Amino acid sequence: MEFSRKQHVAFCLLSTFPVFWMALSYIEMVTTGGTGELASISTICFFCCLYLGRYIAQVWSTRAGQIDNSKLLALGGLILFLLIWMFVHADYPLLSMPALNLLLYWLPFVVMVVALGTFIKLMRIGQQQLGHAKADQAQTQSELRLLQSQLSPHFLFNTLNNLYGLSITRHQEMPGLLLKLSELLRYSVYEAKEQFVPLQDEIAYLNNYLTFEKIRIGERLHLTVDFPTSVENILIAPMLLIVFVENAFKHAKNTTDHRIYIDMRLKVWSNFIQFEIRNSHQIQEQGAFNKFSGVGLENVKKRLDLLYGNQYDFSINDSAGFYTVMLQLNKKIK
Repeated sequence: MEFSRKQHVAFCLLSTFPVFWMALSYIEMVTTGGTGELASISTICFFCCLYLGRYIAQVWSTRAGQIDNSKLLALGGLILFLLIWMFVHADYPLLSMPALNLLLYWLPFVVMVVALGTFIKLMRIGQQQLGHAKADQAQTQSELRLLQSQLSPHFLFNTLNNLYGLSITRHQEMPGLLLKLSELLRYSVYEAKEQFVPLQDEIAYLNNYLTFEKIRIGERLHLTVDFPTSVENILIAPMLLIVFVENAFKHAKNTTDHRIYIDMRLKVWSNFIQFEIRNSHQIQEQGAFNKFSGVGLENVKKRLDLLYGNQYDFSINDSAGFYTVMLQLNKKIK
């Protein structure tokens, strides 16, 4: 909670009395008799140093950004050390040498209060940063849920359209296809709600989808698939790769060539997952970026930014009648 300027002034005025009383009590400990003038100077010095510390904290956080806990612990340790130092020397009266009194009393007092102001302000800044981070996370989760709610119907509509065409021409294959459709529905409705799912489940979803496409296109399709067989404990965002697969089929089938060529490969090595898909298309088709349009790709780009940040690389190449998409992700482990 942020205080207004008036609230800060009111707080300082209210805390003046206890600060003055503590300063007077301490001075009585180190002198033969307490002096109100010295306690007043100490009180003024206290608030000046406190606000100096707040200013230092503001500049520090602006330049350094996130302040790690080790620096806060070191600052707290310095405050505790100086406080102990002052009370240990309270058993010794003020000396007649001003320079030694400055070293033993005033300098530790000033440094301690400045450090205290810095520490308090940094703690408040840390709380604000945590609150902003929680708000950003909530916003991110909300946006992800919205994107995923748009994504699932997008693929379901396309799959149902494919199934309708197959039910007319090859109705004898419908029982097996309905079973695969139920698996597609289960994955897209339930699994897609998670931020990350096992990579093997995503591969199974792709294989089910490819079954529909191979039956629909028939012998005209020349499909090459290279998926790894062992991908245990590796996670990926659900229904991420299917967008590129669907677009490859969508635009490859529009070619007037006798054969449709689609080649897709998924590799897992070191700390990376690499997915590459290449499909034939008419050279006179519109440019690659115009071809990749609609809800599917727009959503997947937003999801990549939200879930992977700068930990992914996405490239598009359109040349010699073939359209190639390359996606590389930093590997996430279960």
